[in-house]
Amino acid sequence: MIAGICALLLISLGSCIDLGIEDAVRNAEAFLVKYGYLEENDYSKAQLTAAVRNFQWTAHLPVNGDLNDATVLQMLLPRCGMKDVGQTQWLHHGSFHTNHRRKRYAIKSKWYKRHLTYQILNWPWYLSQHQVRQAVQAAFQLWGNVSSLTFSEAVGDSADIRLAFFDGEHNDGARHAFDGPGGALAHAFFPRRGEAHFDNAEHWSLNGKGRNLFVVFAHEIGHTLGLQHSPFKNALMSPYYKKLGKEYVLNFDDILAIQTLYGAPSSGRLVQRPGKDFSMFEDWSAENSERRAQRKDYCQSMFDAITWDLKQTLYIFKGRSYWMMSPNGNISEPQLTQQRWKKLPAFIEAAAVSGSDGKFYFFKGGKCWRYKGSRLEAGFPRKCSDHGLPRHPDTALYFQPLGHLVIFKGDKYYVFNEKSFIVEPYYPRSLQDWKGVPHNTNAALSHPNGSIYFFRGENYWTFDQKSLKVTASGKWMQDLSWFGC
Repeated sequence: MIAGICALLLISLGSCIDLGIEDAVRNAEAFLVKYGYLEENDYSKAQLTAAVRNFQWTAHLPVNGDLNDATVLQMLLPRCGMKDVGQTQWLHHGSFHTNHRRKRYAIKSKWYKRHLTYQILNWPWYLSQHQVRQAVQAAFQLWGNVSSLTFSEAVGDSADIRLAFFDGEHNDGARHAFDGPGGALAHAFFPRRGEAHFDNAEHWSLNGKGRNLFVVFAHEIGHTLGLQHSPFKNALMSPYYKKLGKEYVLNFDDILAIQTLYGAPSSGRLVQRPGKDFSMFEDWSAENSERRAQRKDYCQSMFDAITWDLKQTLYIFKGRSYWMMSPNGNISEPQLTQQRWKKLPAFIEAAAVSGSDGKFYFFKGGKCWRYKGSRLEAGFPRKCSDHGLPRHPDTALYFQPLGHLVIFKGDKYYVFNEKSFIVEPYYPRSLQDWKGVPHNTNAALSHPNGSIYFFRGENYWTFDQKSLKVTASGKWMQDLSWFGC
């Protein structure tokens, strides 16, 4: 069991030394519990093997009951957060046959009316309202085209189905807490609760780049109509994220399932549409086009890191690019990070400039890079996780009162001595020391005005160094004019 697992875990999880075989098994078991293949409490080795076999069969993998490379990697793929409950009912305790006939579809419950209303409670701030409304309308119409259902957007506060975006834990219980980019993308509730929730931490897109929101809308709406996950790989209601392709978005299993609940279209005409019909939702109004043309790319979505050097030049990092803003407010065109900082990878996770010597520090995964100006110093990159720092830090900044770098990760923070290159004694400590600063921020900045700014998504928090607490918060793109957005 788990033969050869390290080779592929190196690709997907960083390092077997960091993760460990036991951790890999625990993560796999937690996955099987979360998605309905195992009971949460006590289970035997035979039950674990049976659960792995059932998952393999559902995921169209060779069924052998071994927690092997392909099985572990499948568990890491982005997917719907709903349980595969339809599949767990087909668990076989005897031998599995490769020609075992799959149940054609799985249905849960239904609405006892044919016209349903929906409401969009919020949406990713970097997408226009018009775009999102178009995509939602198209996703509902996709199901209406092959059934007797009709849909309309609710005018008032009352609606049968509600769509909303949330971060992390959002009062749905620990099992439904969102886990950041990747993993569970969304989840929904069957009739007649009629809610679908989407992970706000994903980079959603409606133009083919990033995680396609239309596809996930359509999948989760299927759940709100009463459909469970389909065992067919090409079905929209398959548990795993499906990219738009040339084929029809709905396949025969999706159509059979929805018609079993609600019947065929009253016109008798079945309308199927290919993925290319949904490859772009765009608000072409002159006002929006002009506004977007004027905005910097880093204003379109959250940046990766931000820092200020000793000359009070602001650096904003996003993807493979960075922008510089001079003290007088002039903003440069985007430049490639590797042209200035050789060997620095794209999509860094944190950056900070030391207030003592002006050196640049960059963090990604378990590694860190240190540059004097544009020159990478000898011995870098090095594995900072070997010196007590966490892997995949949230953000970093230079904290003048301590005279050191501070690294943030989840609900803890670490004080890092750049000279000795170790974490200071008695750290990490609880983030509660930074009163009001939320967990899992994307970036942080020590501003020359004496305040510290923390960022997460579209929001910011201002931390006062004297009172040691958050004193203000809001939407950074709207409130912080010095960003140039």
